Amino acid sequence: MLDIRFLGSGGGMPMPNRHLSSLLISFRGRTILFDCGEGTQVAMRKFKTGFKTIDIICISHVHGDHLYGLPGLLSTMGNSERTEMVTLIGPRGFRNFMDKILFLVPNLPFPVRIIEGGGGPLIFRLEEDRLLFQEKLDKYKENLTIDTLELDHSTECLGYSLTLNRRPKFLVEKAEEYDIPKNFWKRLQNGETISYKDREYCPELVLGEERSGIKISYITDSRPVGGIVDFINKSKLFICEGSYGDDADLHKAIKNKHMTFREAAKLALEGQVEELILTHFSPSMDEPSEFIHNARESFANTSLAYDGLSKTIGF
Repeated sequence: MLDIRFLGSGGGMPMPNRHLSSLLISFRGRTILFDCGEGTQVAMRKFKTGFKTIDIICISHVHGDHLYGLPGLLSTMGNSERTEMVTLIGPRGFRNFMDKILFLVPNLPFPVRIIEGGGGPLIFRLEEDRLLFQEKLDKYKENLTIDTLELDHSTECLGYSLTLNRRPKFLVEKAEEYDIPKNFWKRLQNGETISYKDREYCPELVLGEERSGIKISYITDSRPVGGIVDFINKSKLFICEGSYGDDADLHKAIKNKHMTFREAAKLALEGQVEELILTHFSPSMDEPSEFIHNARESFANTSLAYDGLSKTIGF
């Protein structure tokens, strides 16, 4: 199960009723932050999300409306007595930018790992009450996989997908058929092979086929490039920028390398996602709801983000 909280749904500049891009996805009490626009800390305090549980920060690109909140947030996390490592992921060139950020907030009490995305999936597993980086996928554990896609914006920009895998179902009837003691069942489900009384029990004896997990995709600040459709395919939730609601603003979207509501909805349809939430609204758009029909004409299950929107997605 994944819990989602939109901290900011605006793009370009902060508005009185709309913070800049930022959202949290939580898994068993640990948190991943996607983008960190100006005012992110204010929204965190307003919605009481806390700071200490953030293990991973994913930045789409190095434009101010997506990361001006980062130096202050890191400083606050340091002041909250956090000591565990924080992983920061961003596009090519992100490491150079982070060197400057860390110059502003030196002597953090926690280590920082910086990863420039685009090199393949990154796997994390909940261990010791935090999300830790793993070298490879363990199908017997609940892993979170973060994948990236290079987008088409005016600077290096990444889209993200987050997948929570689902462990194979434990087949009680098989365990009983093989007369496996119950005190071994959990260990087998966790992928452990057990030797007992001259017999060897392997997980495959009692586990069913692999099951599909939860996939959430996050695409912002991009034209609707072809690779997005495959990248978001079969997502339970597709979070996509909708900088412009009015079809008449298509020329602005093309010029500024953003998307209209209709373009985002077309991606959702072609990607066979279950649900689309539009976000990153232009400050020129006072009421995004006036244009929601432009998206729903292509993809009916479309809704609009707003600051504070929360959602839980289960298997």
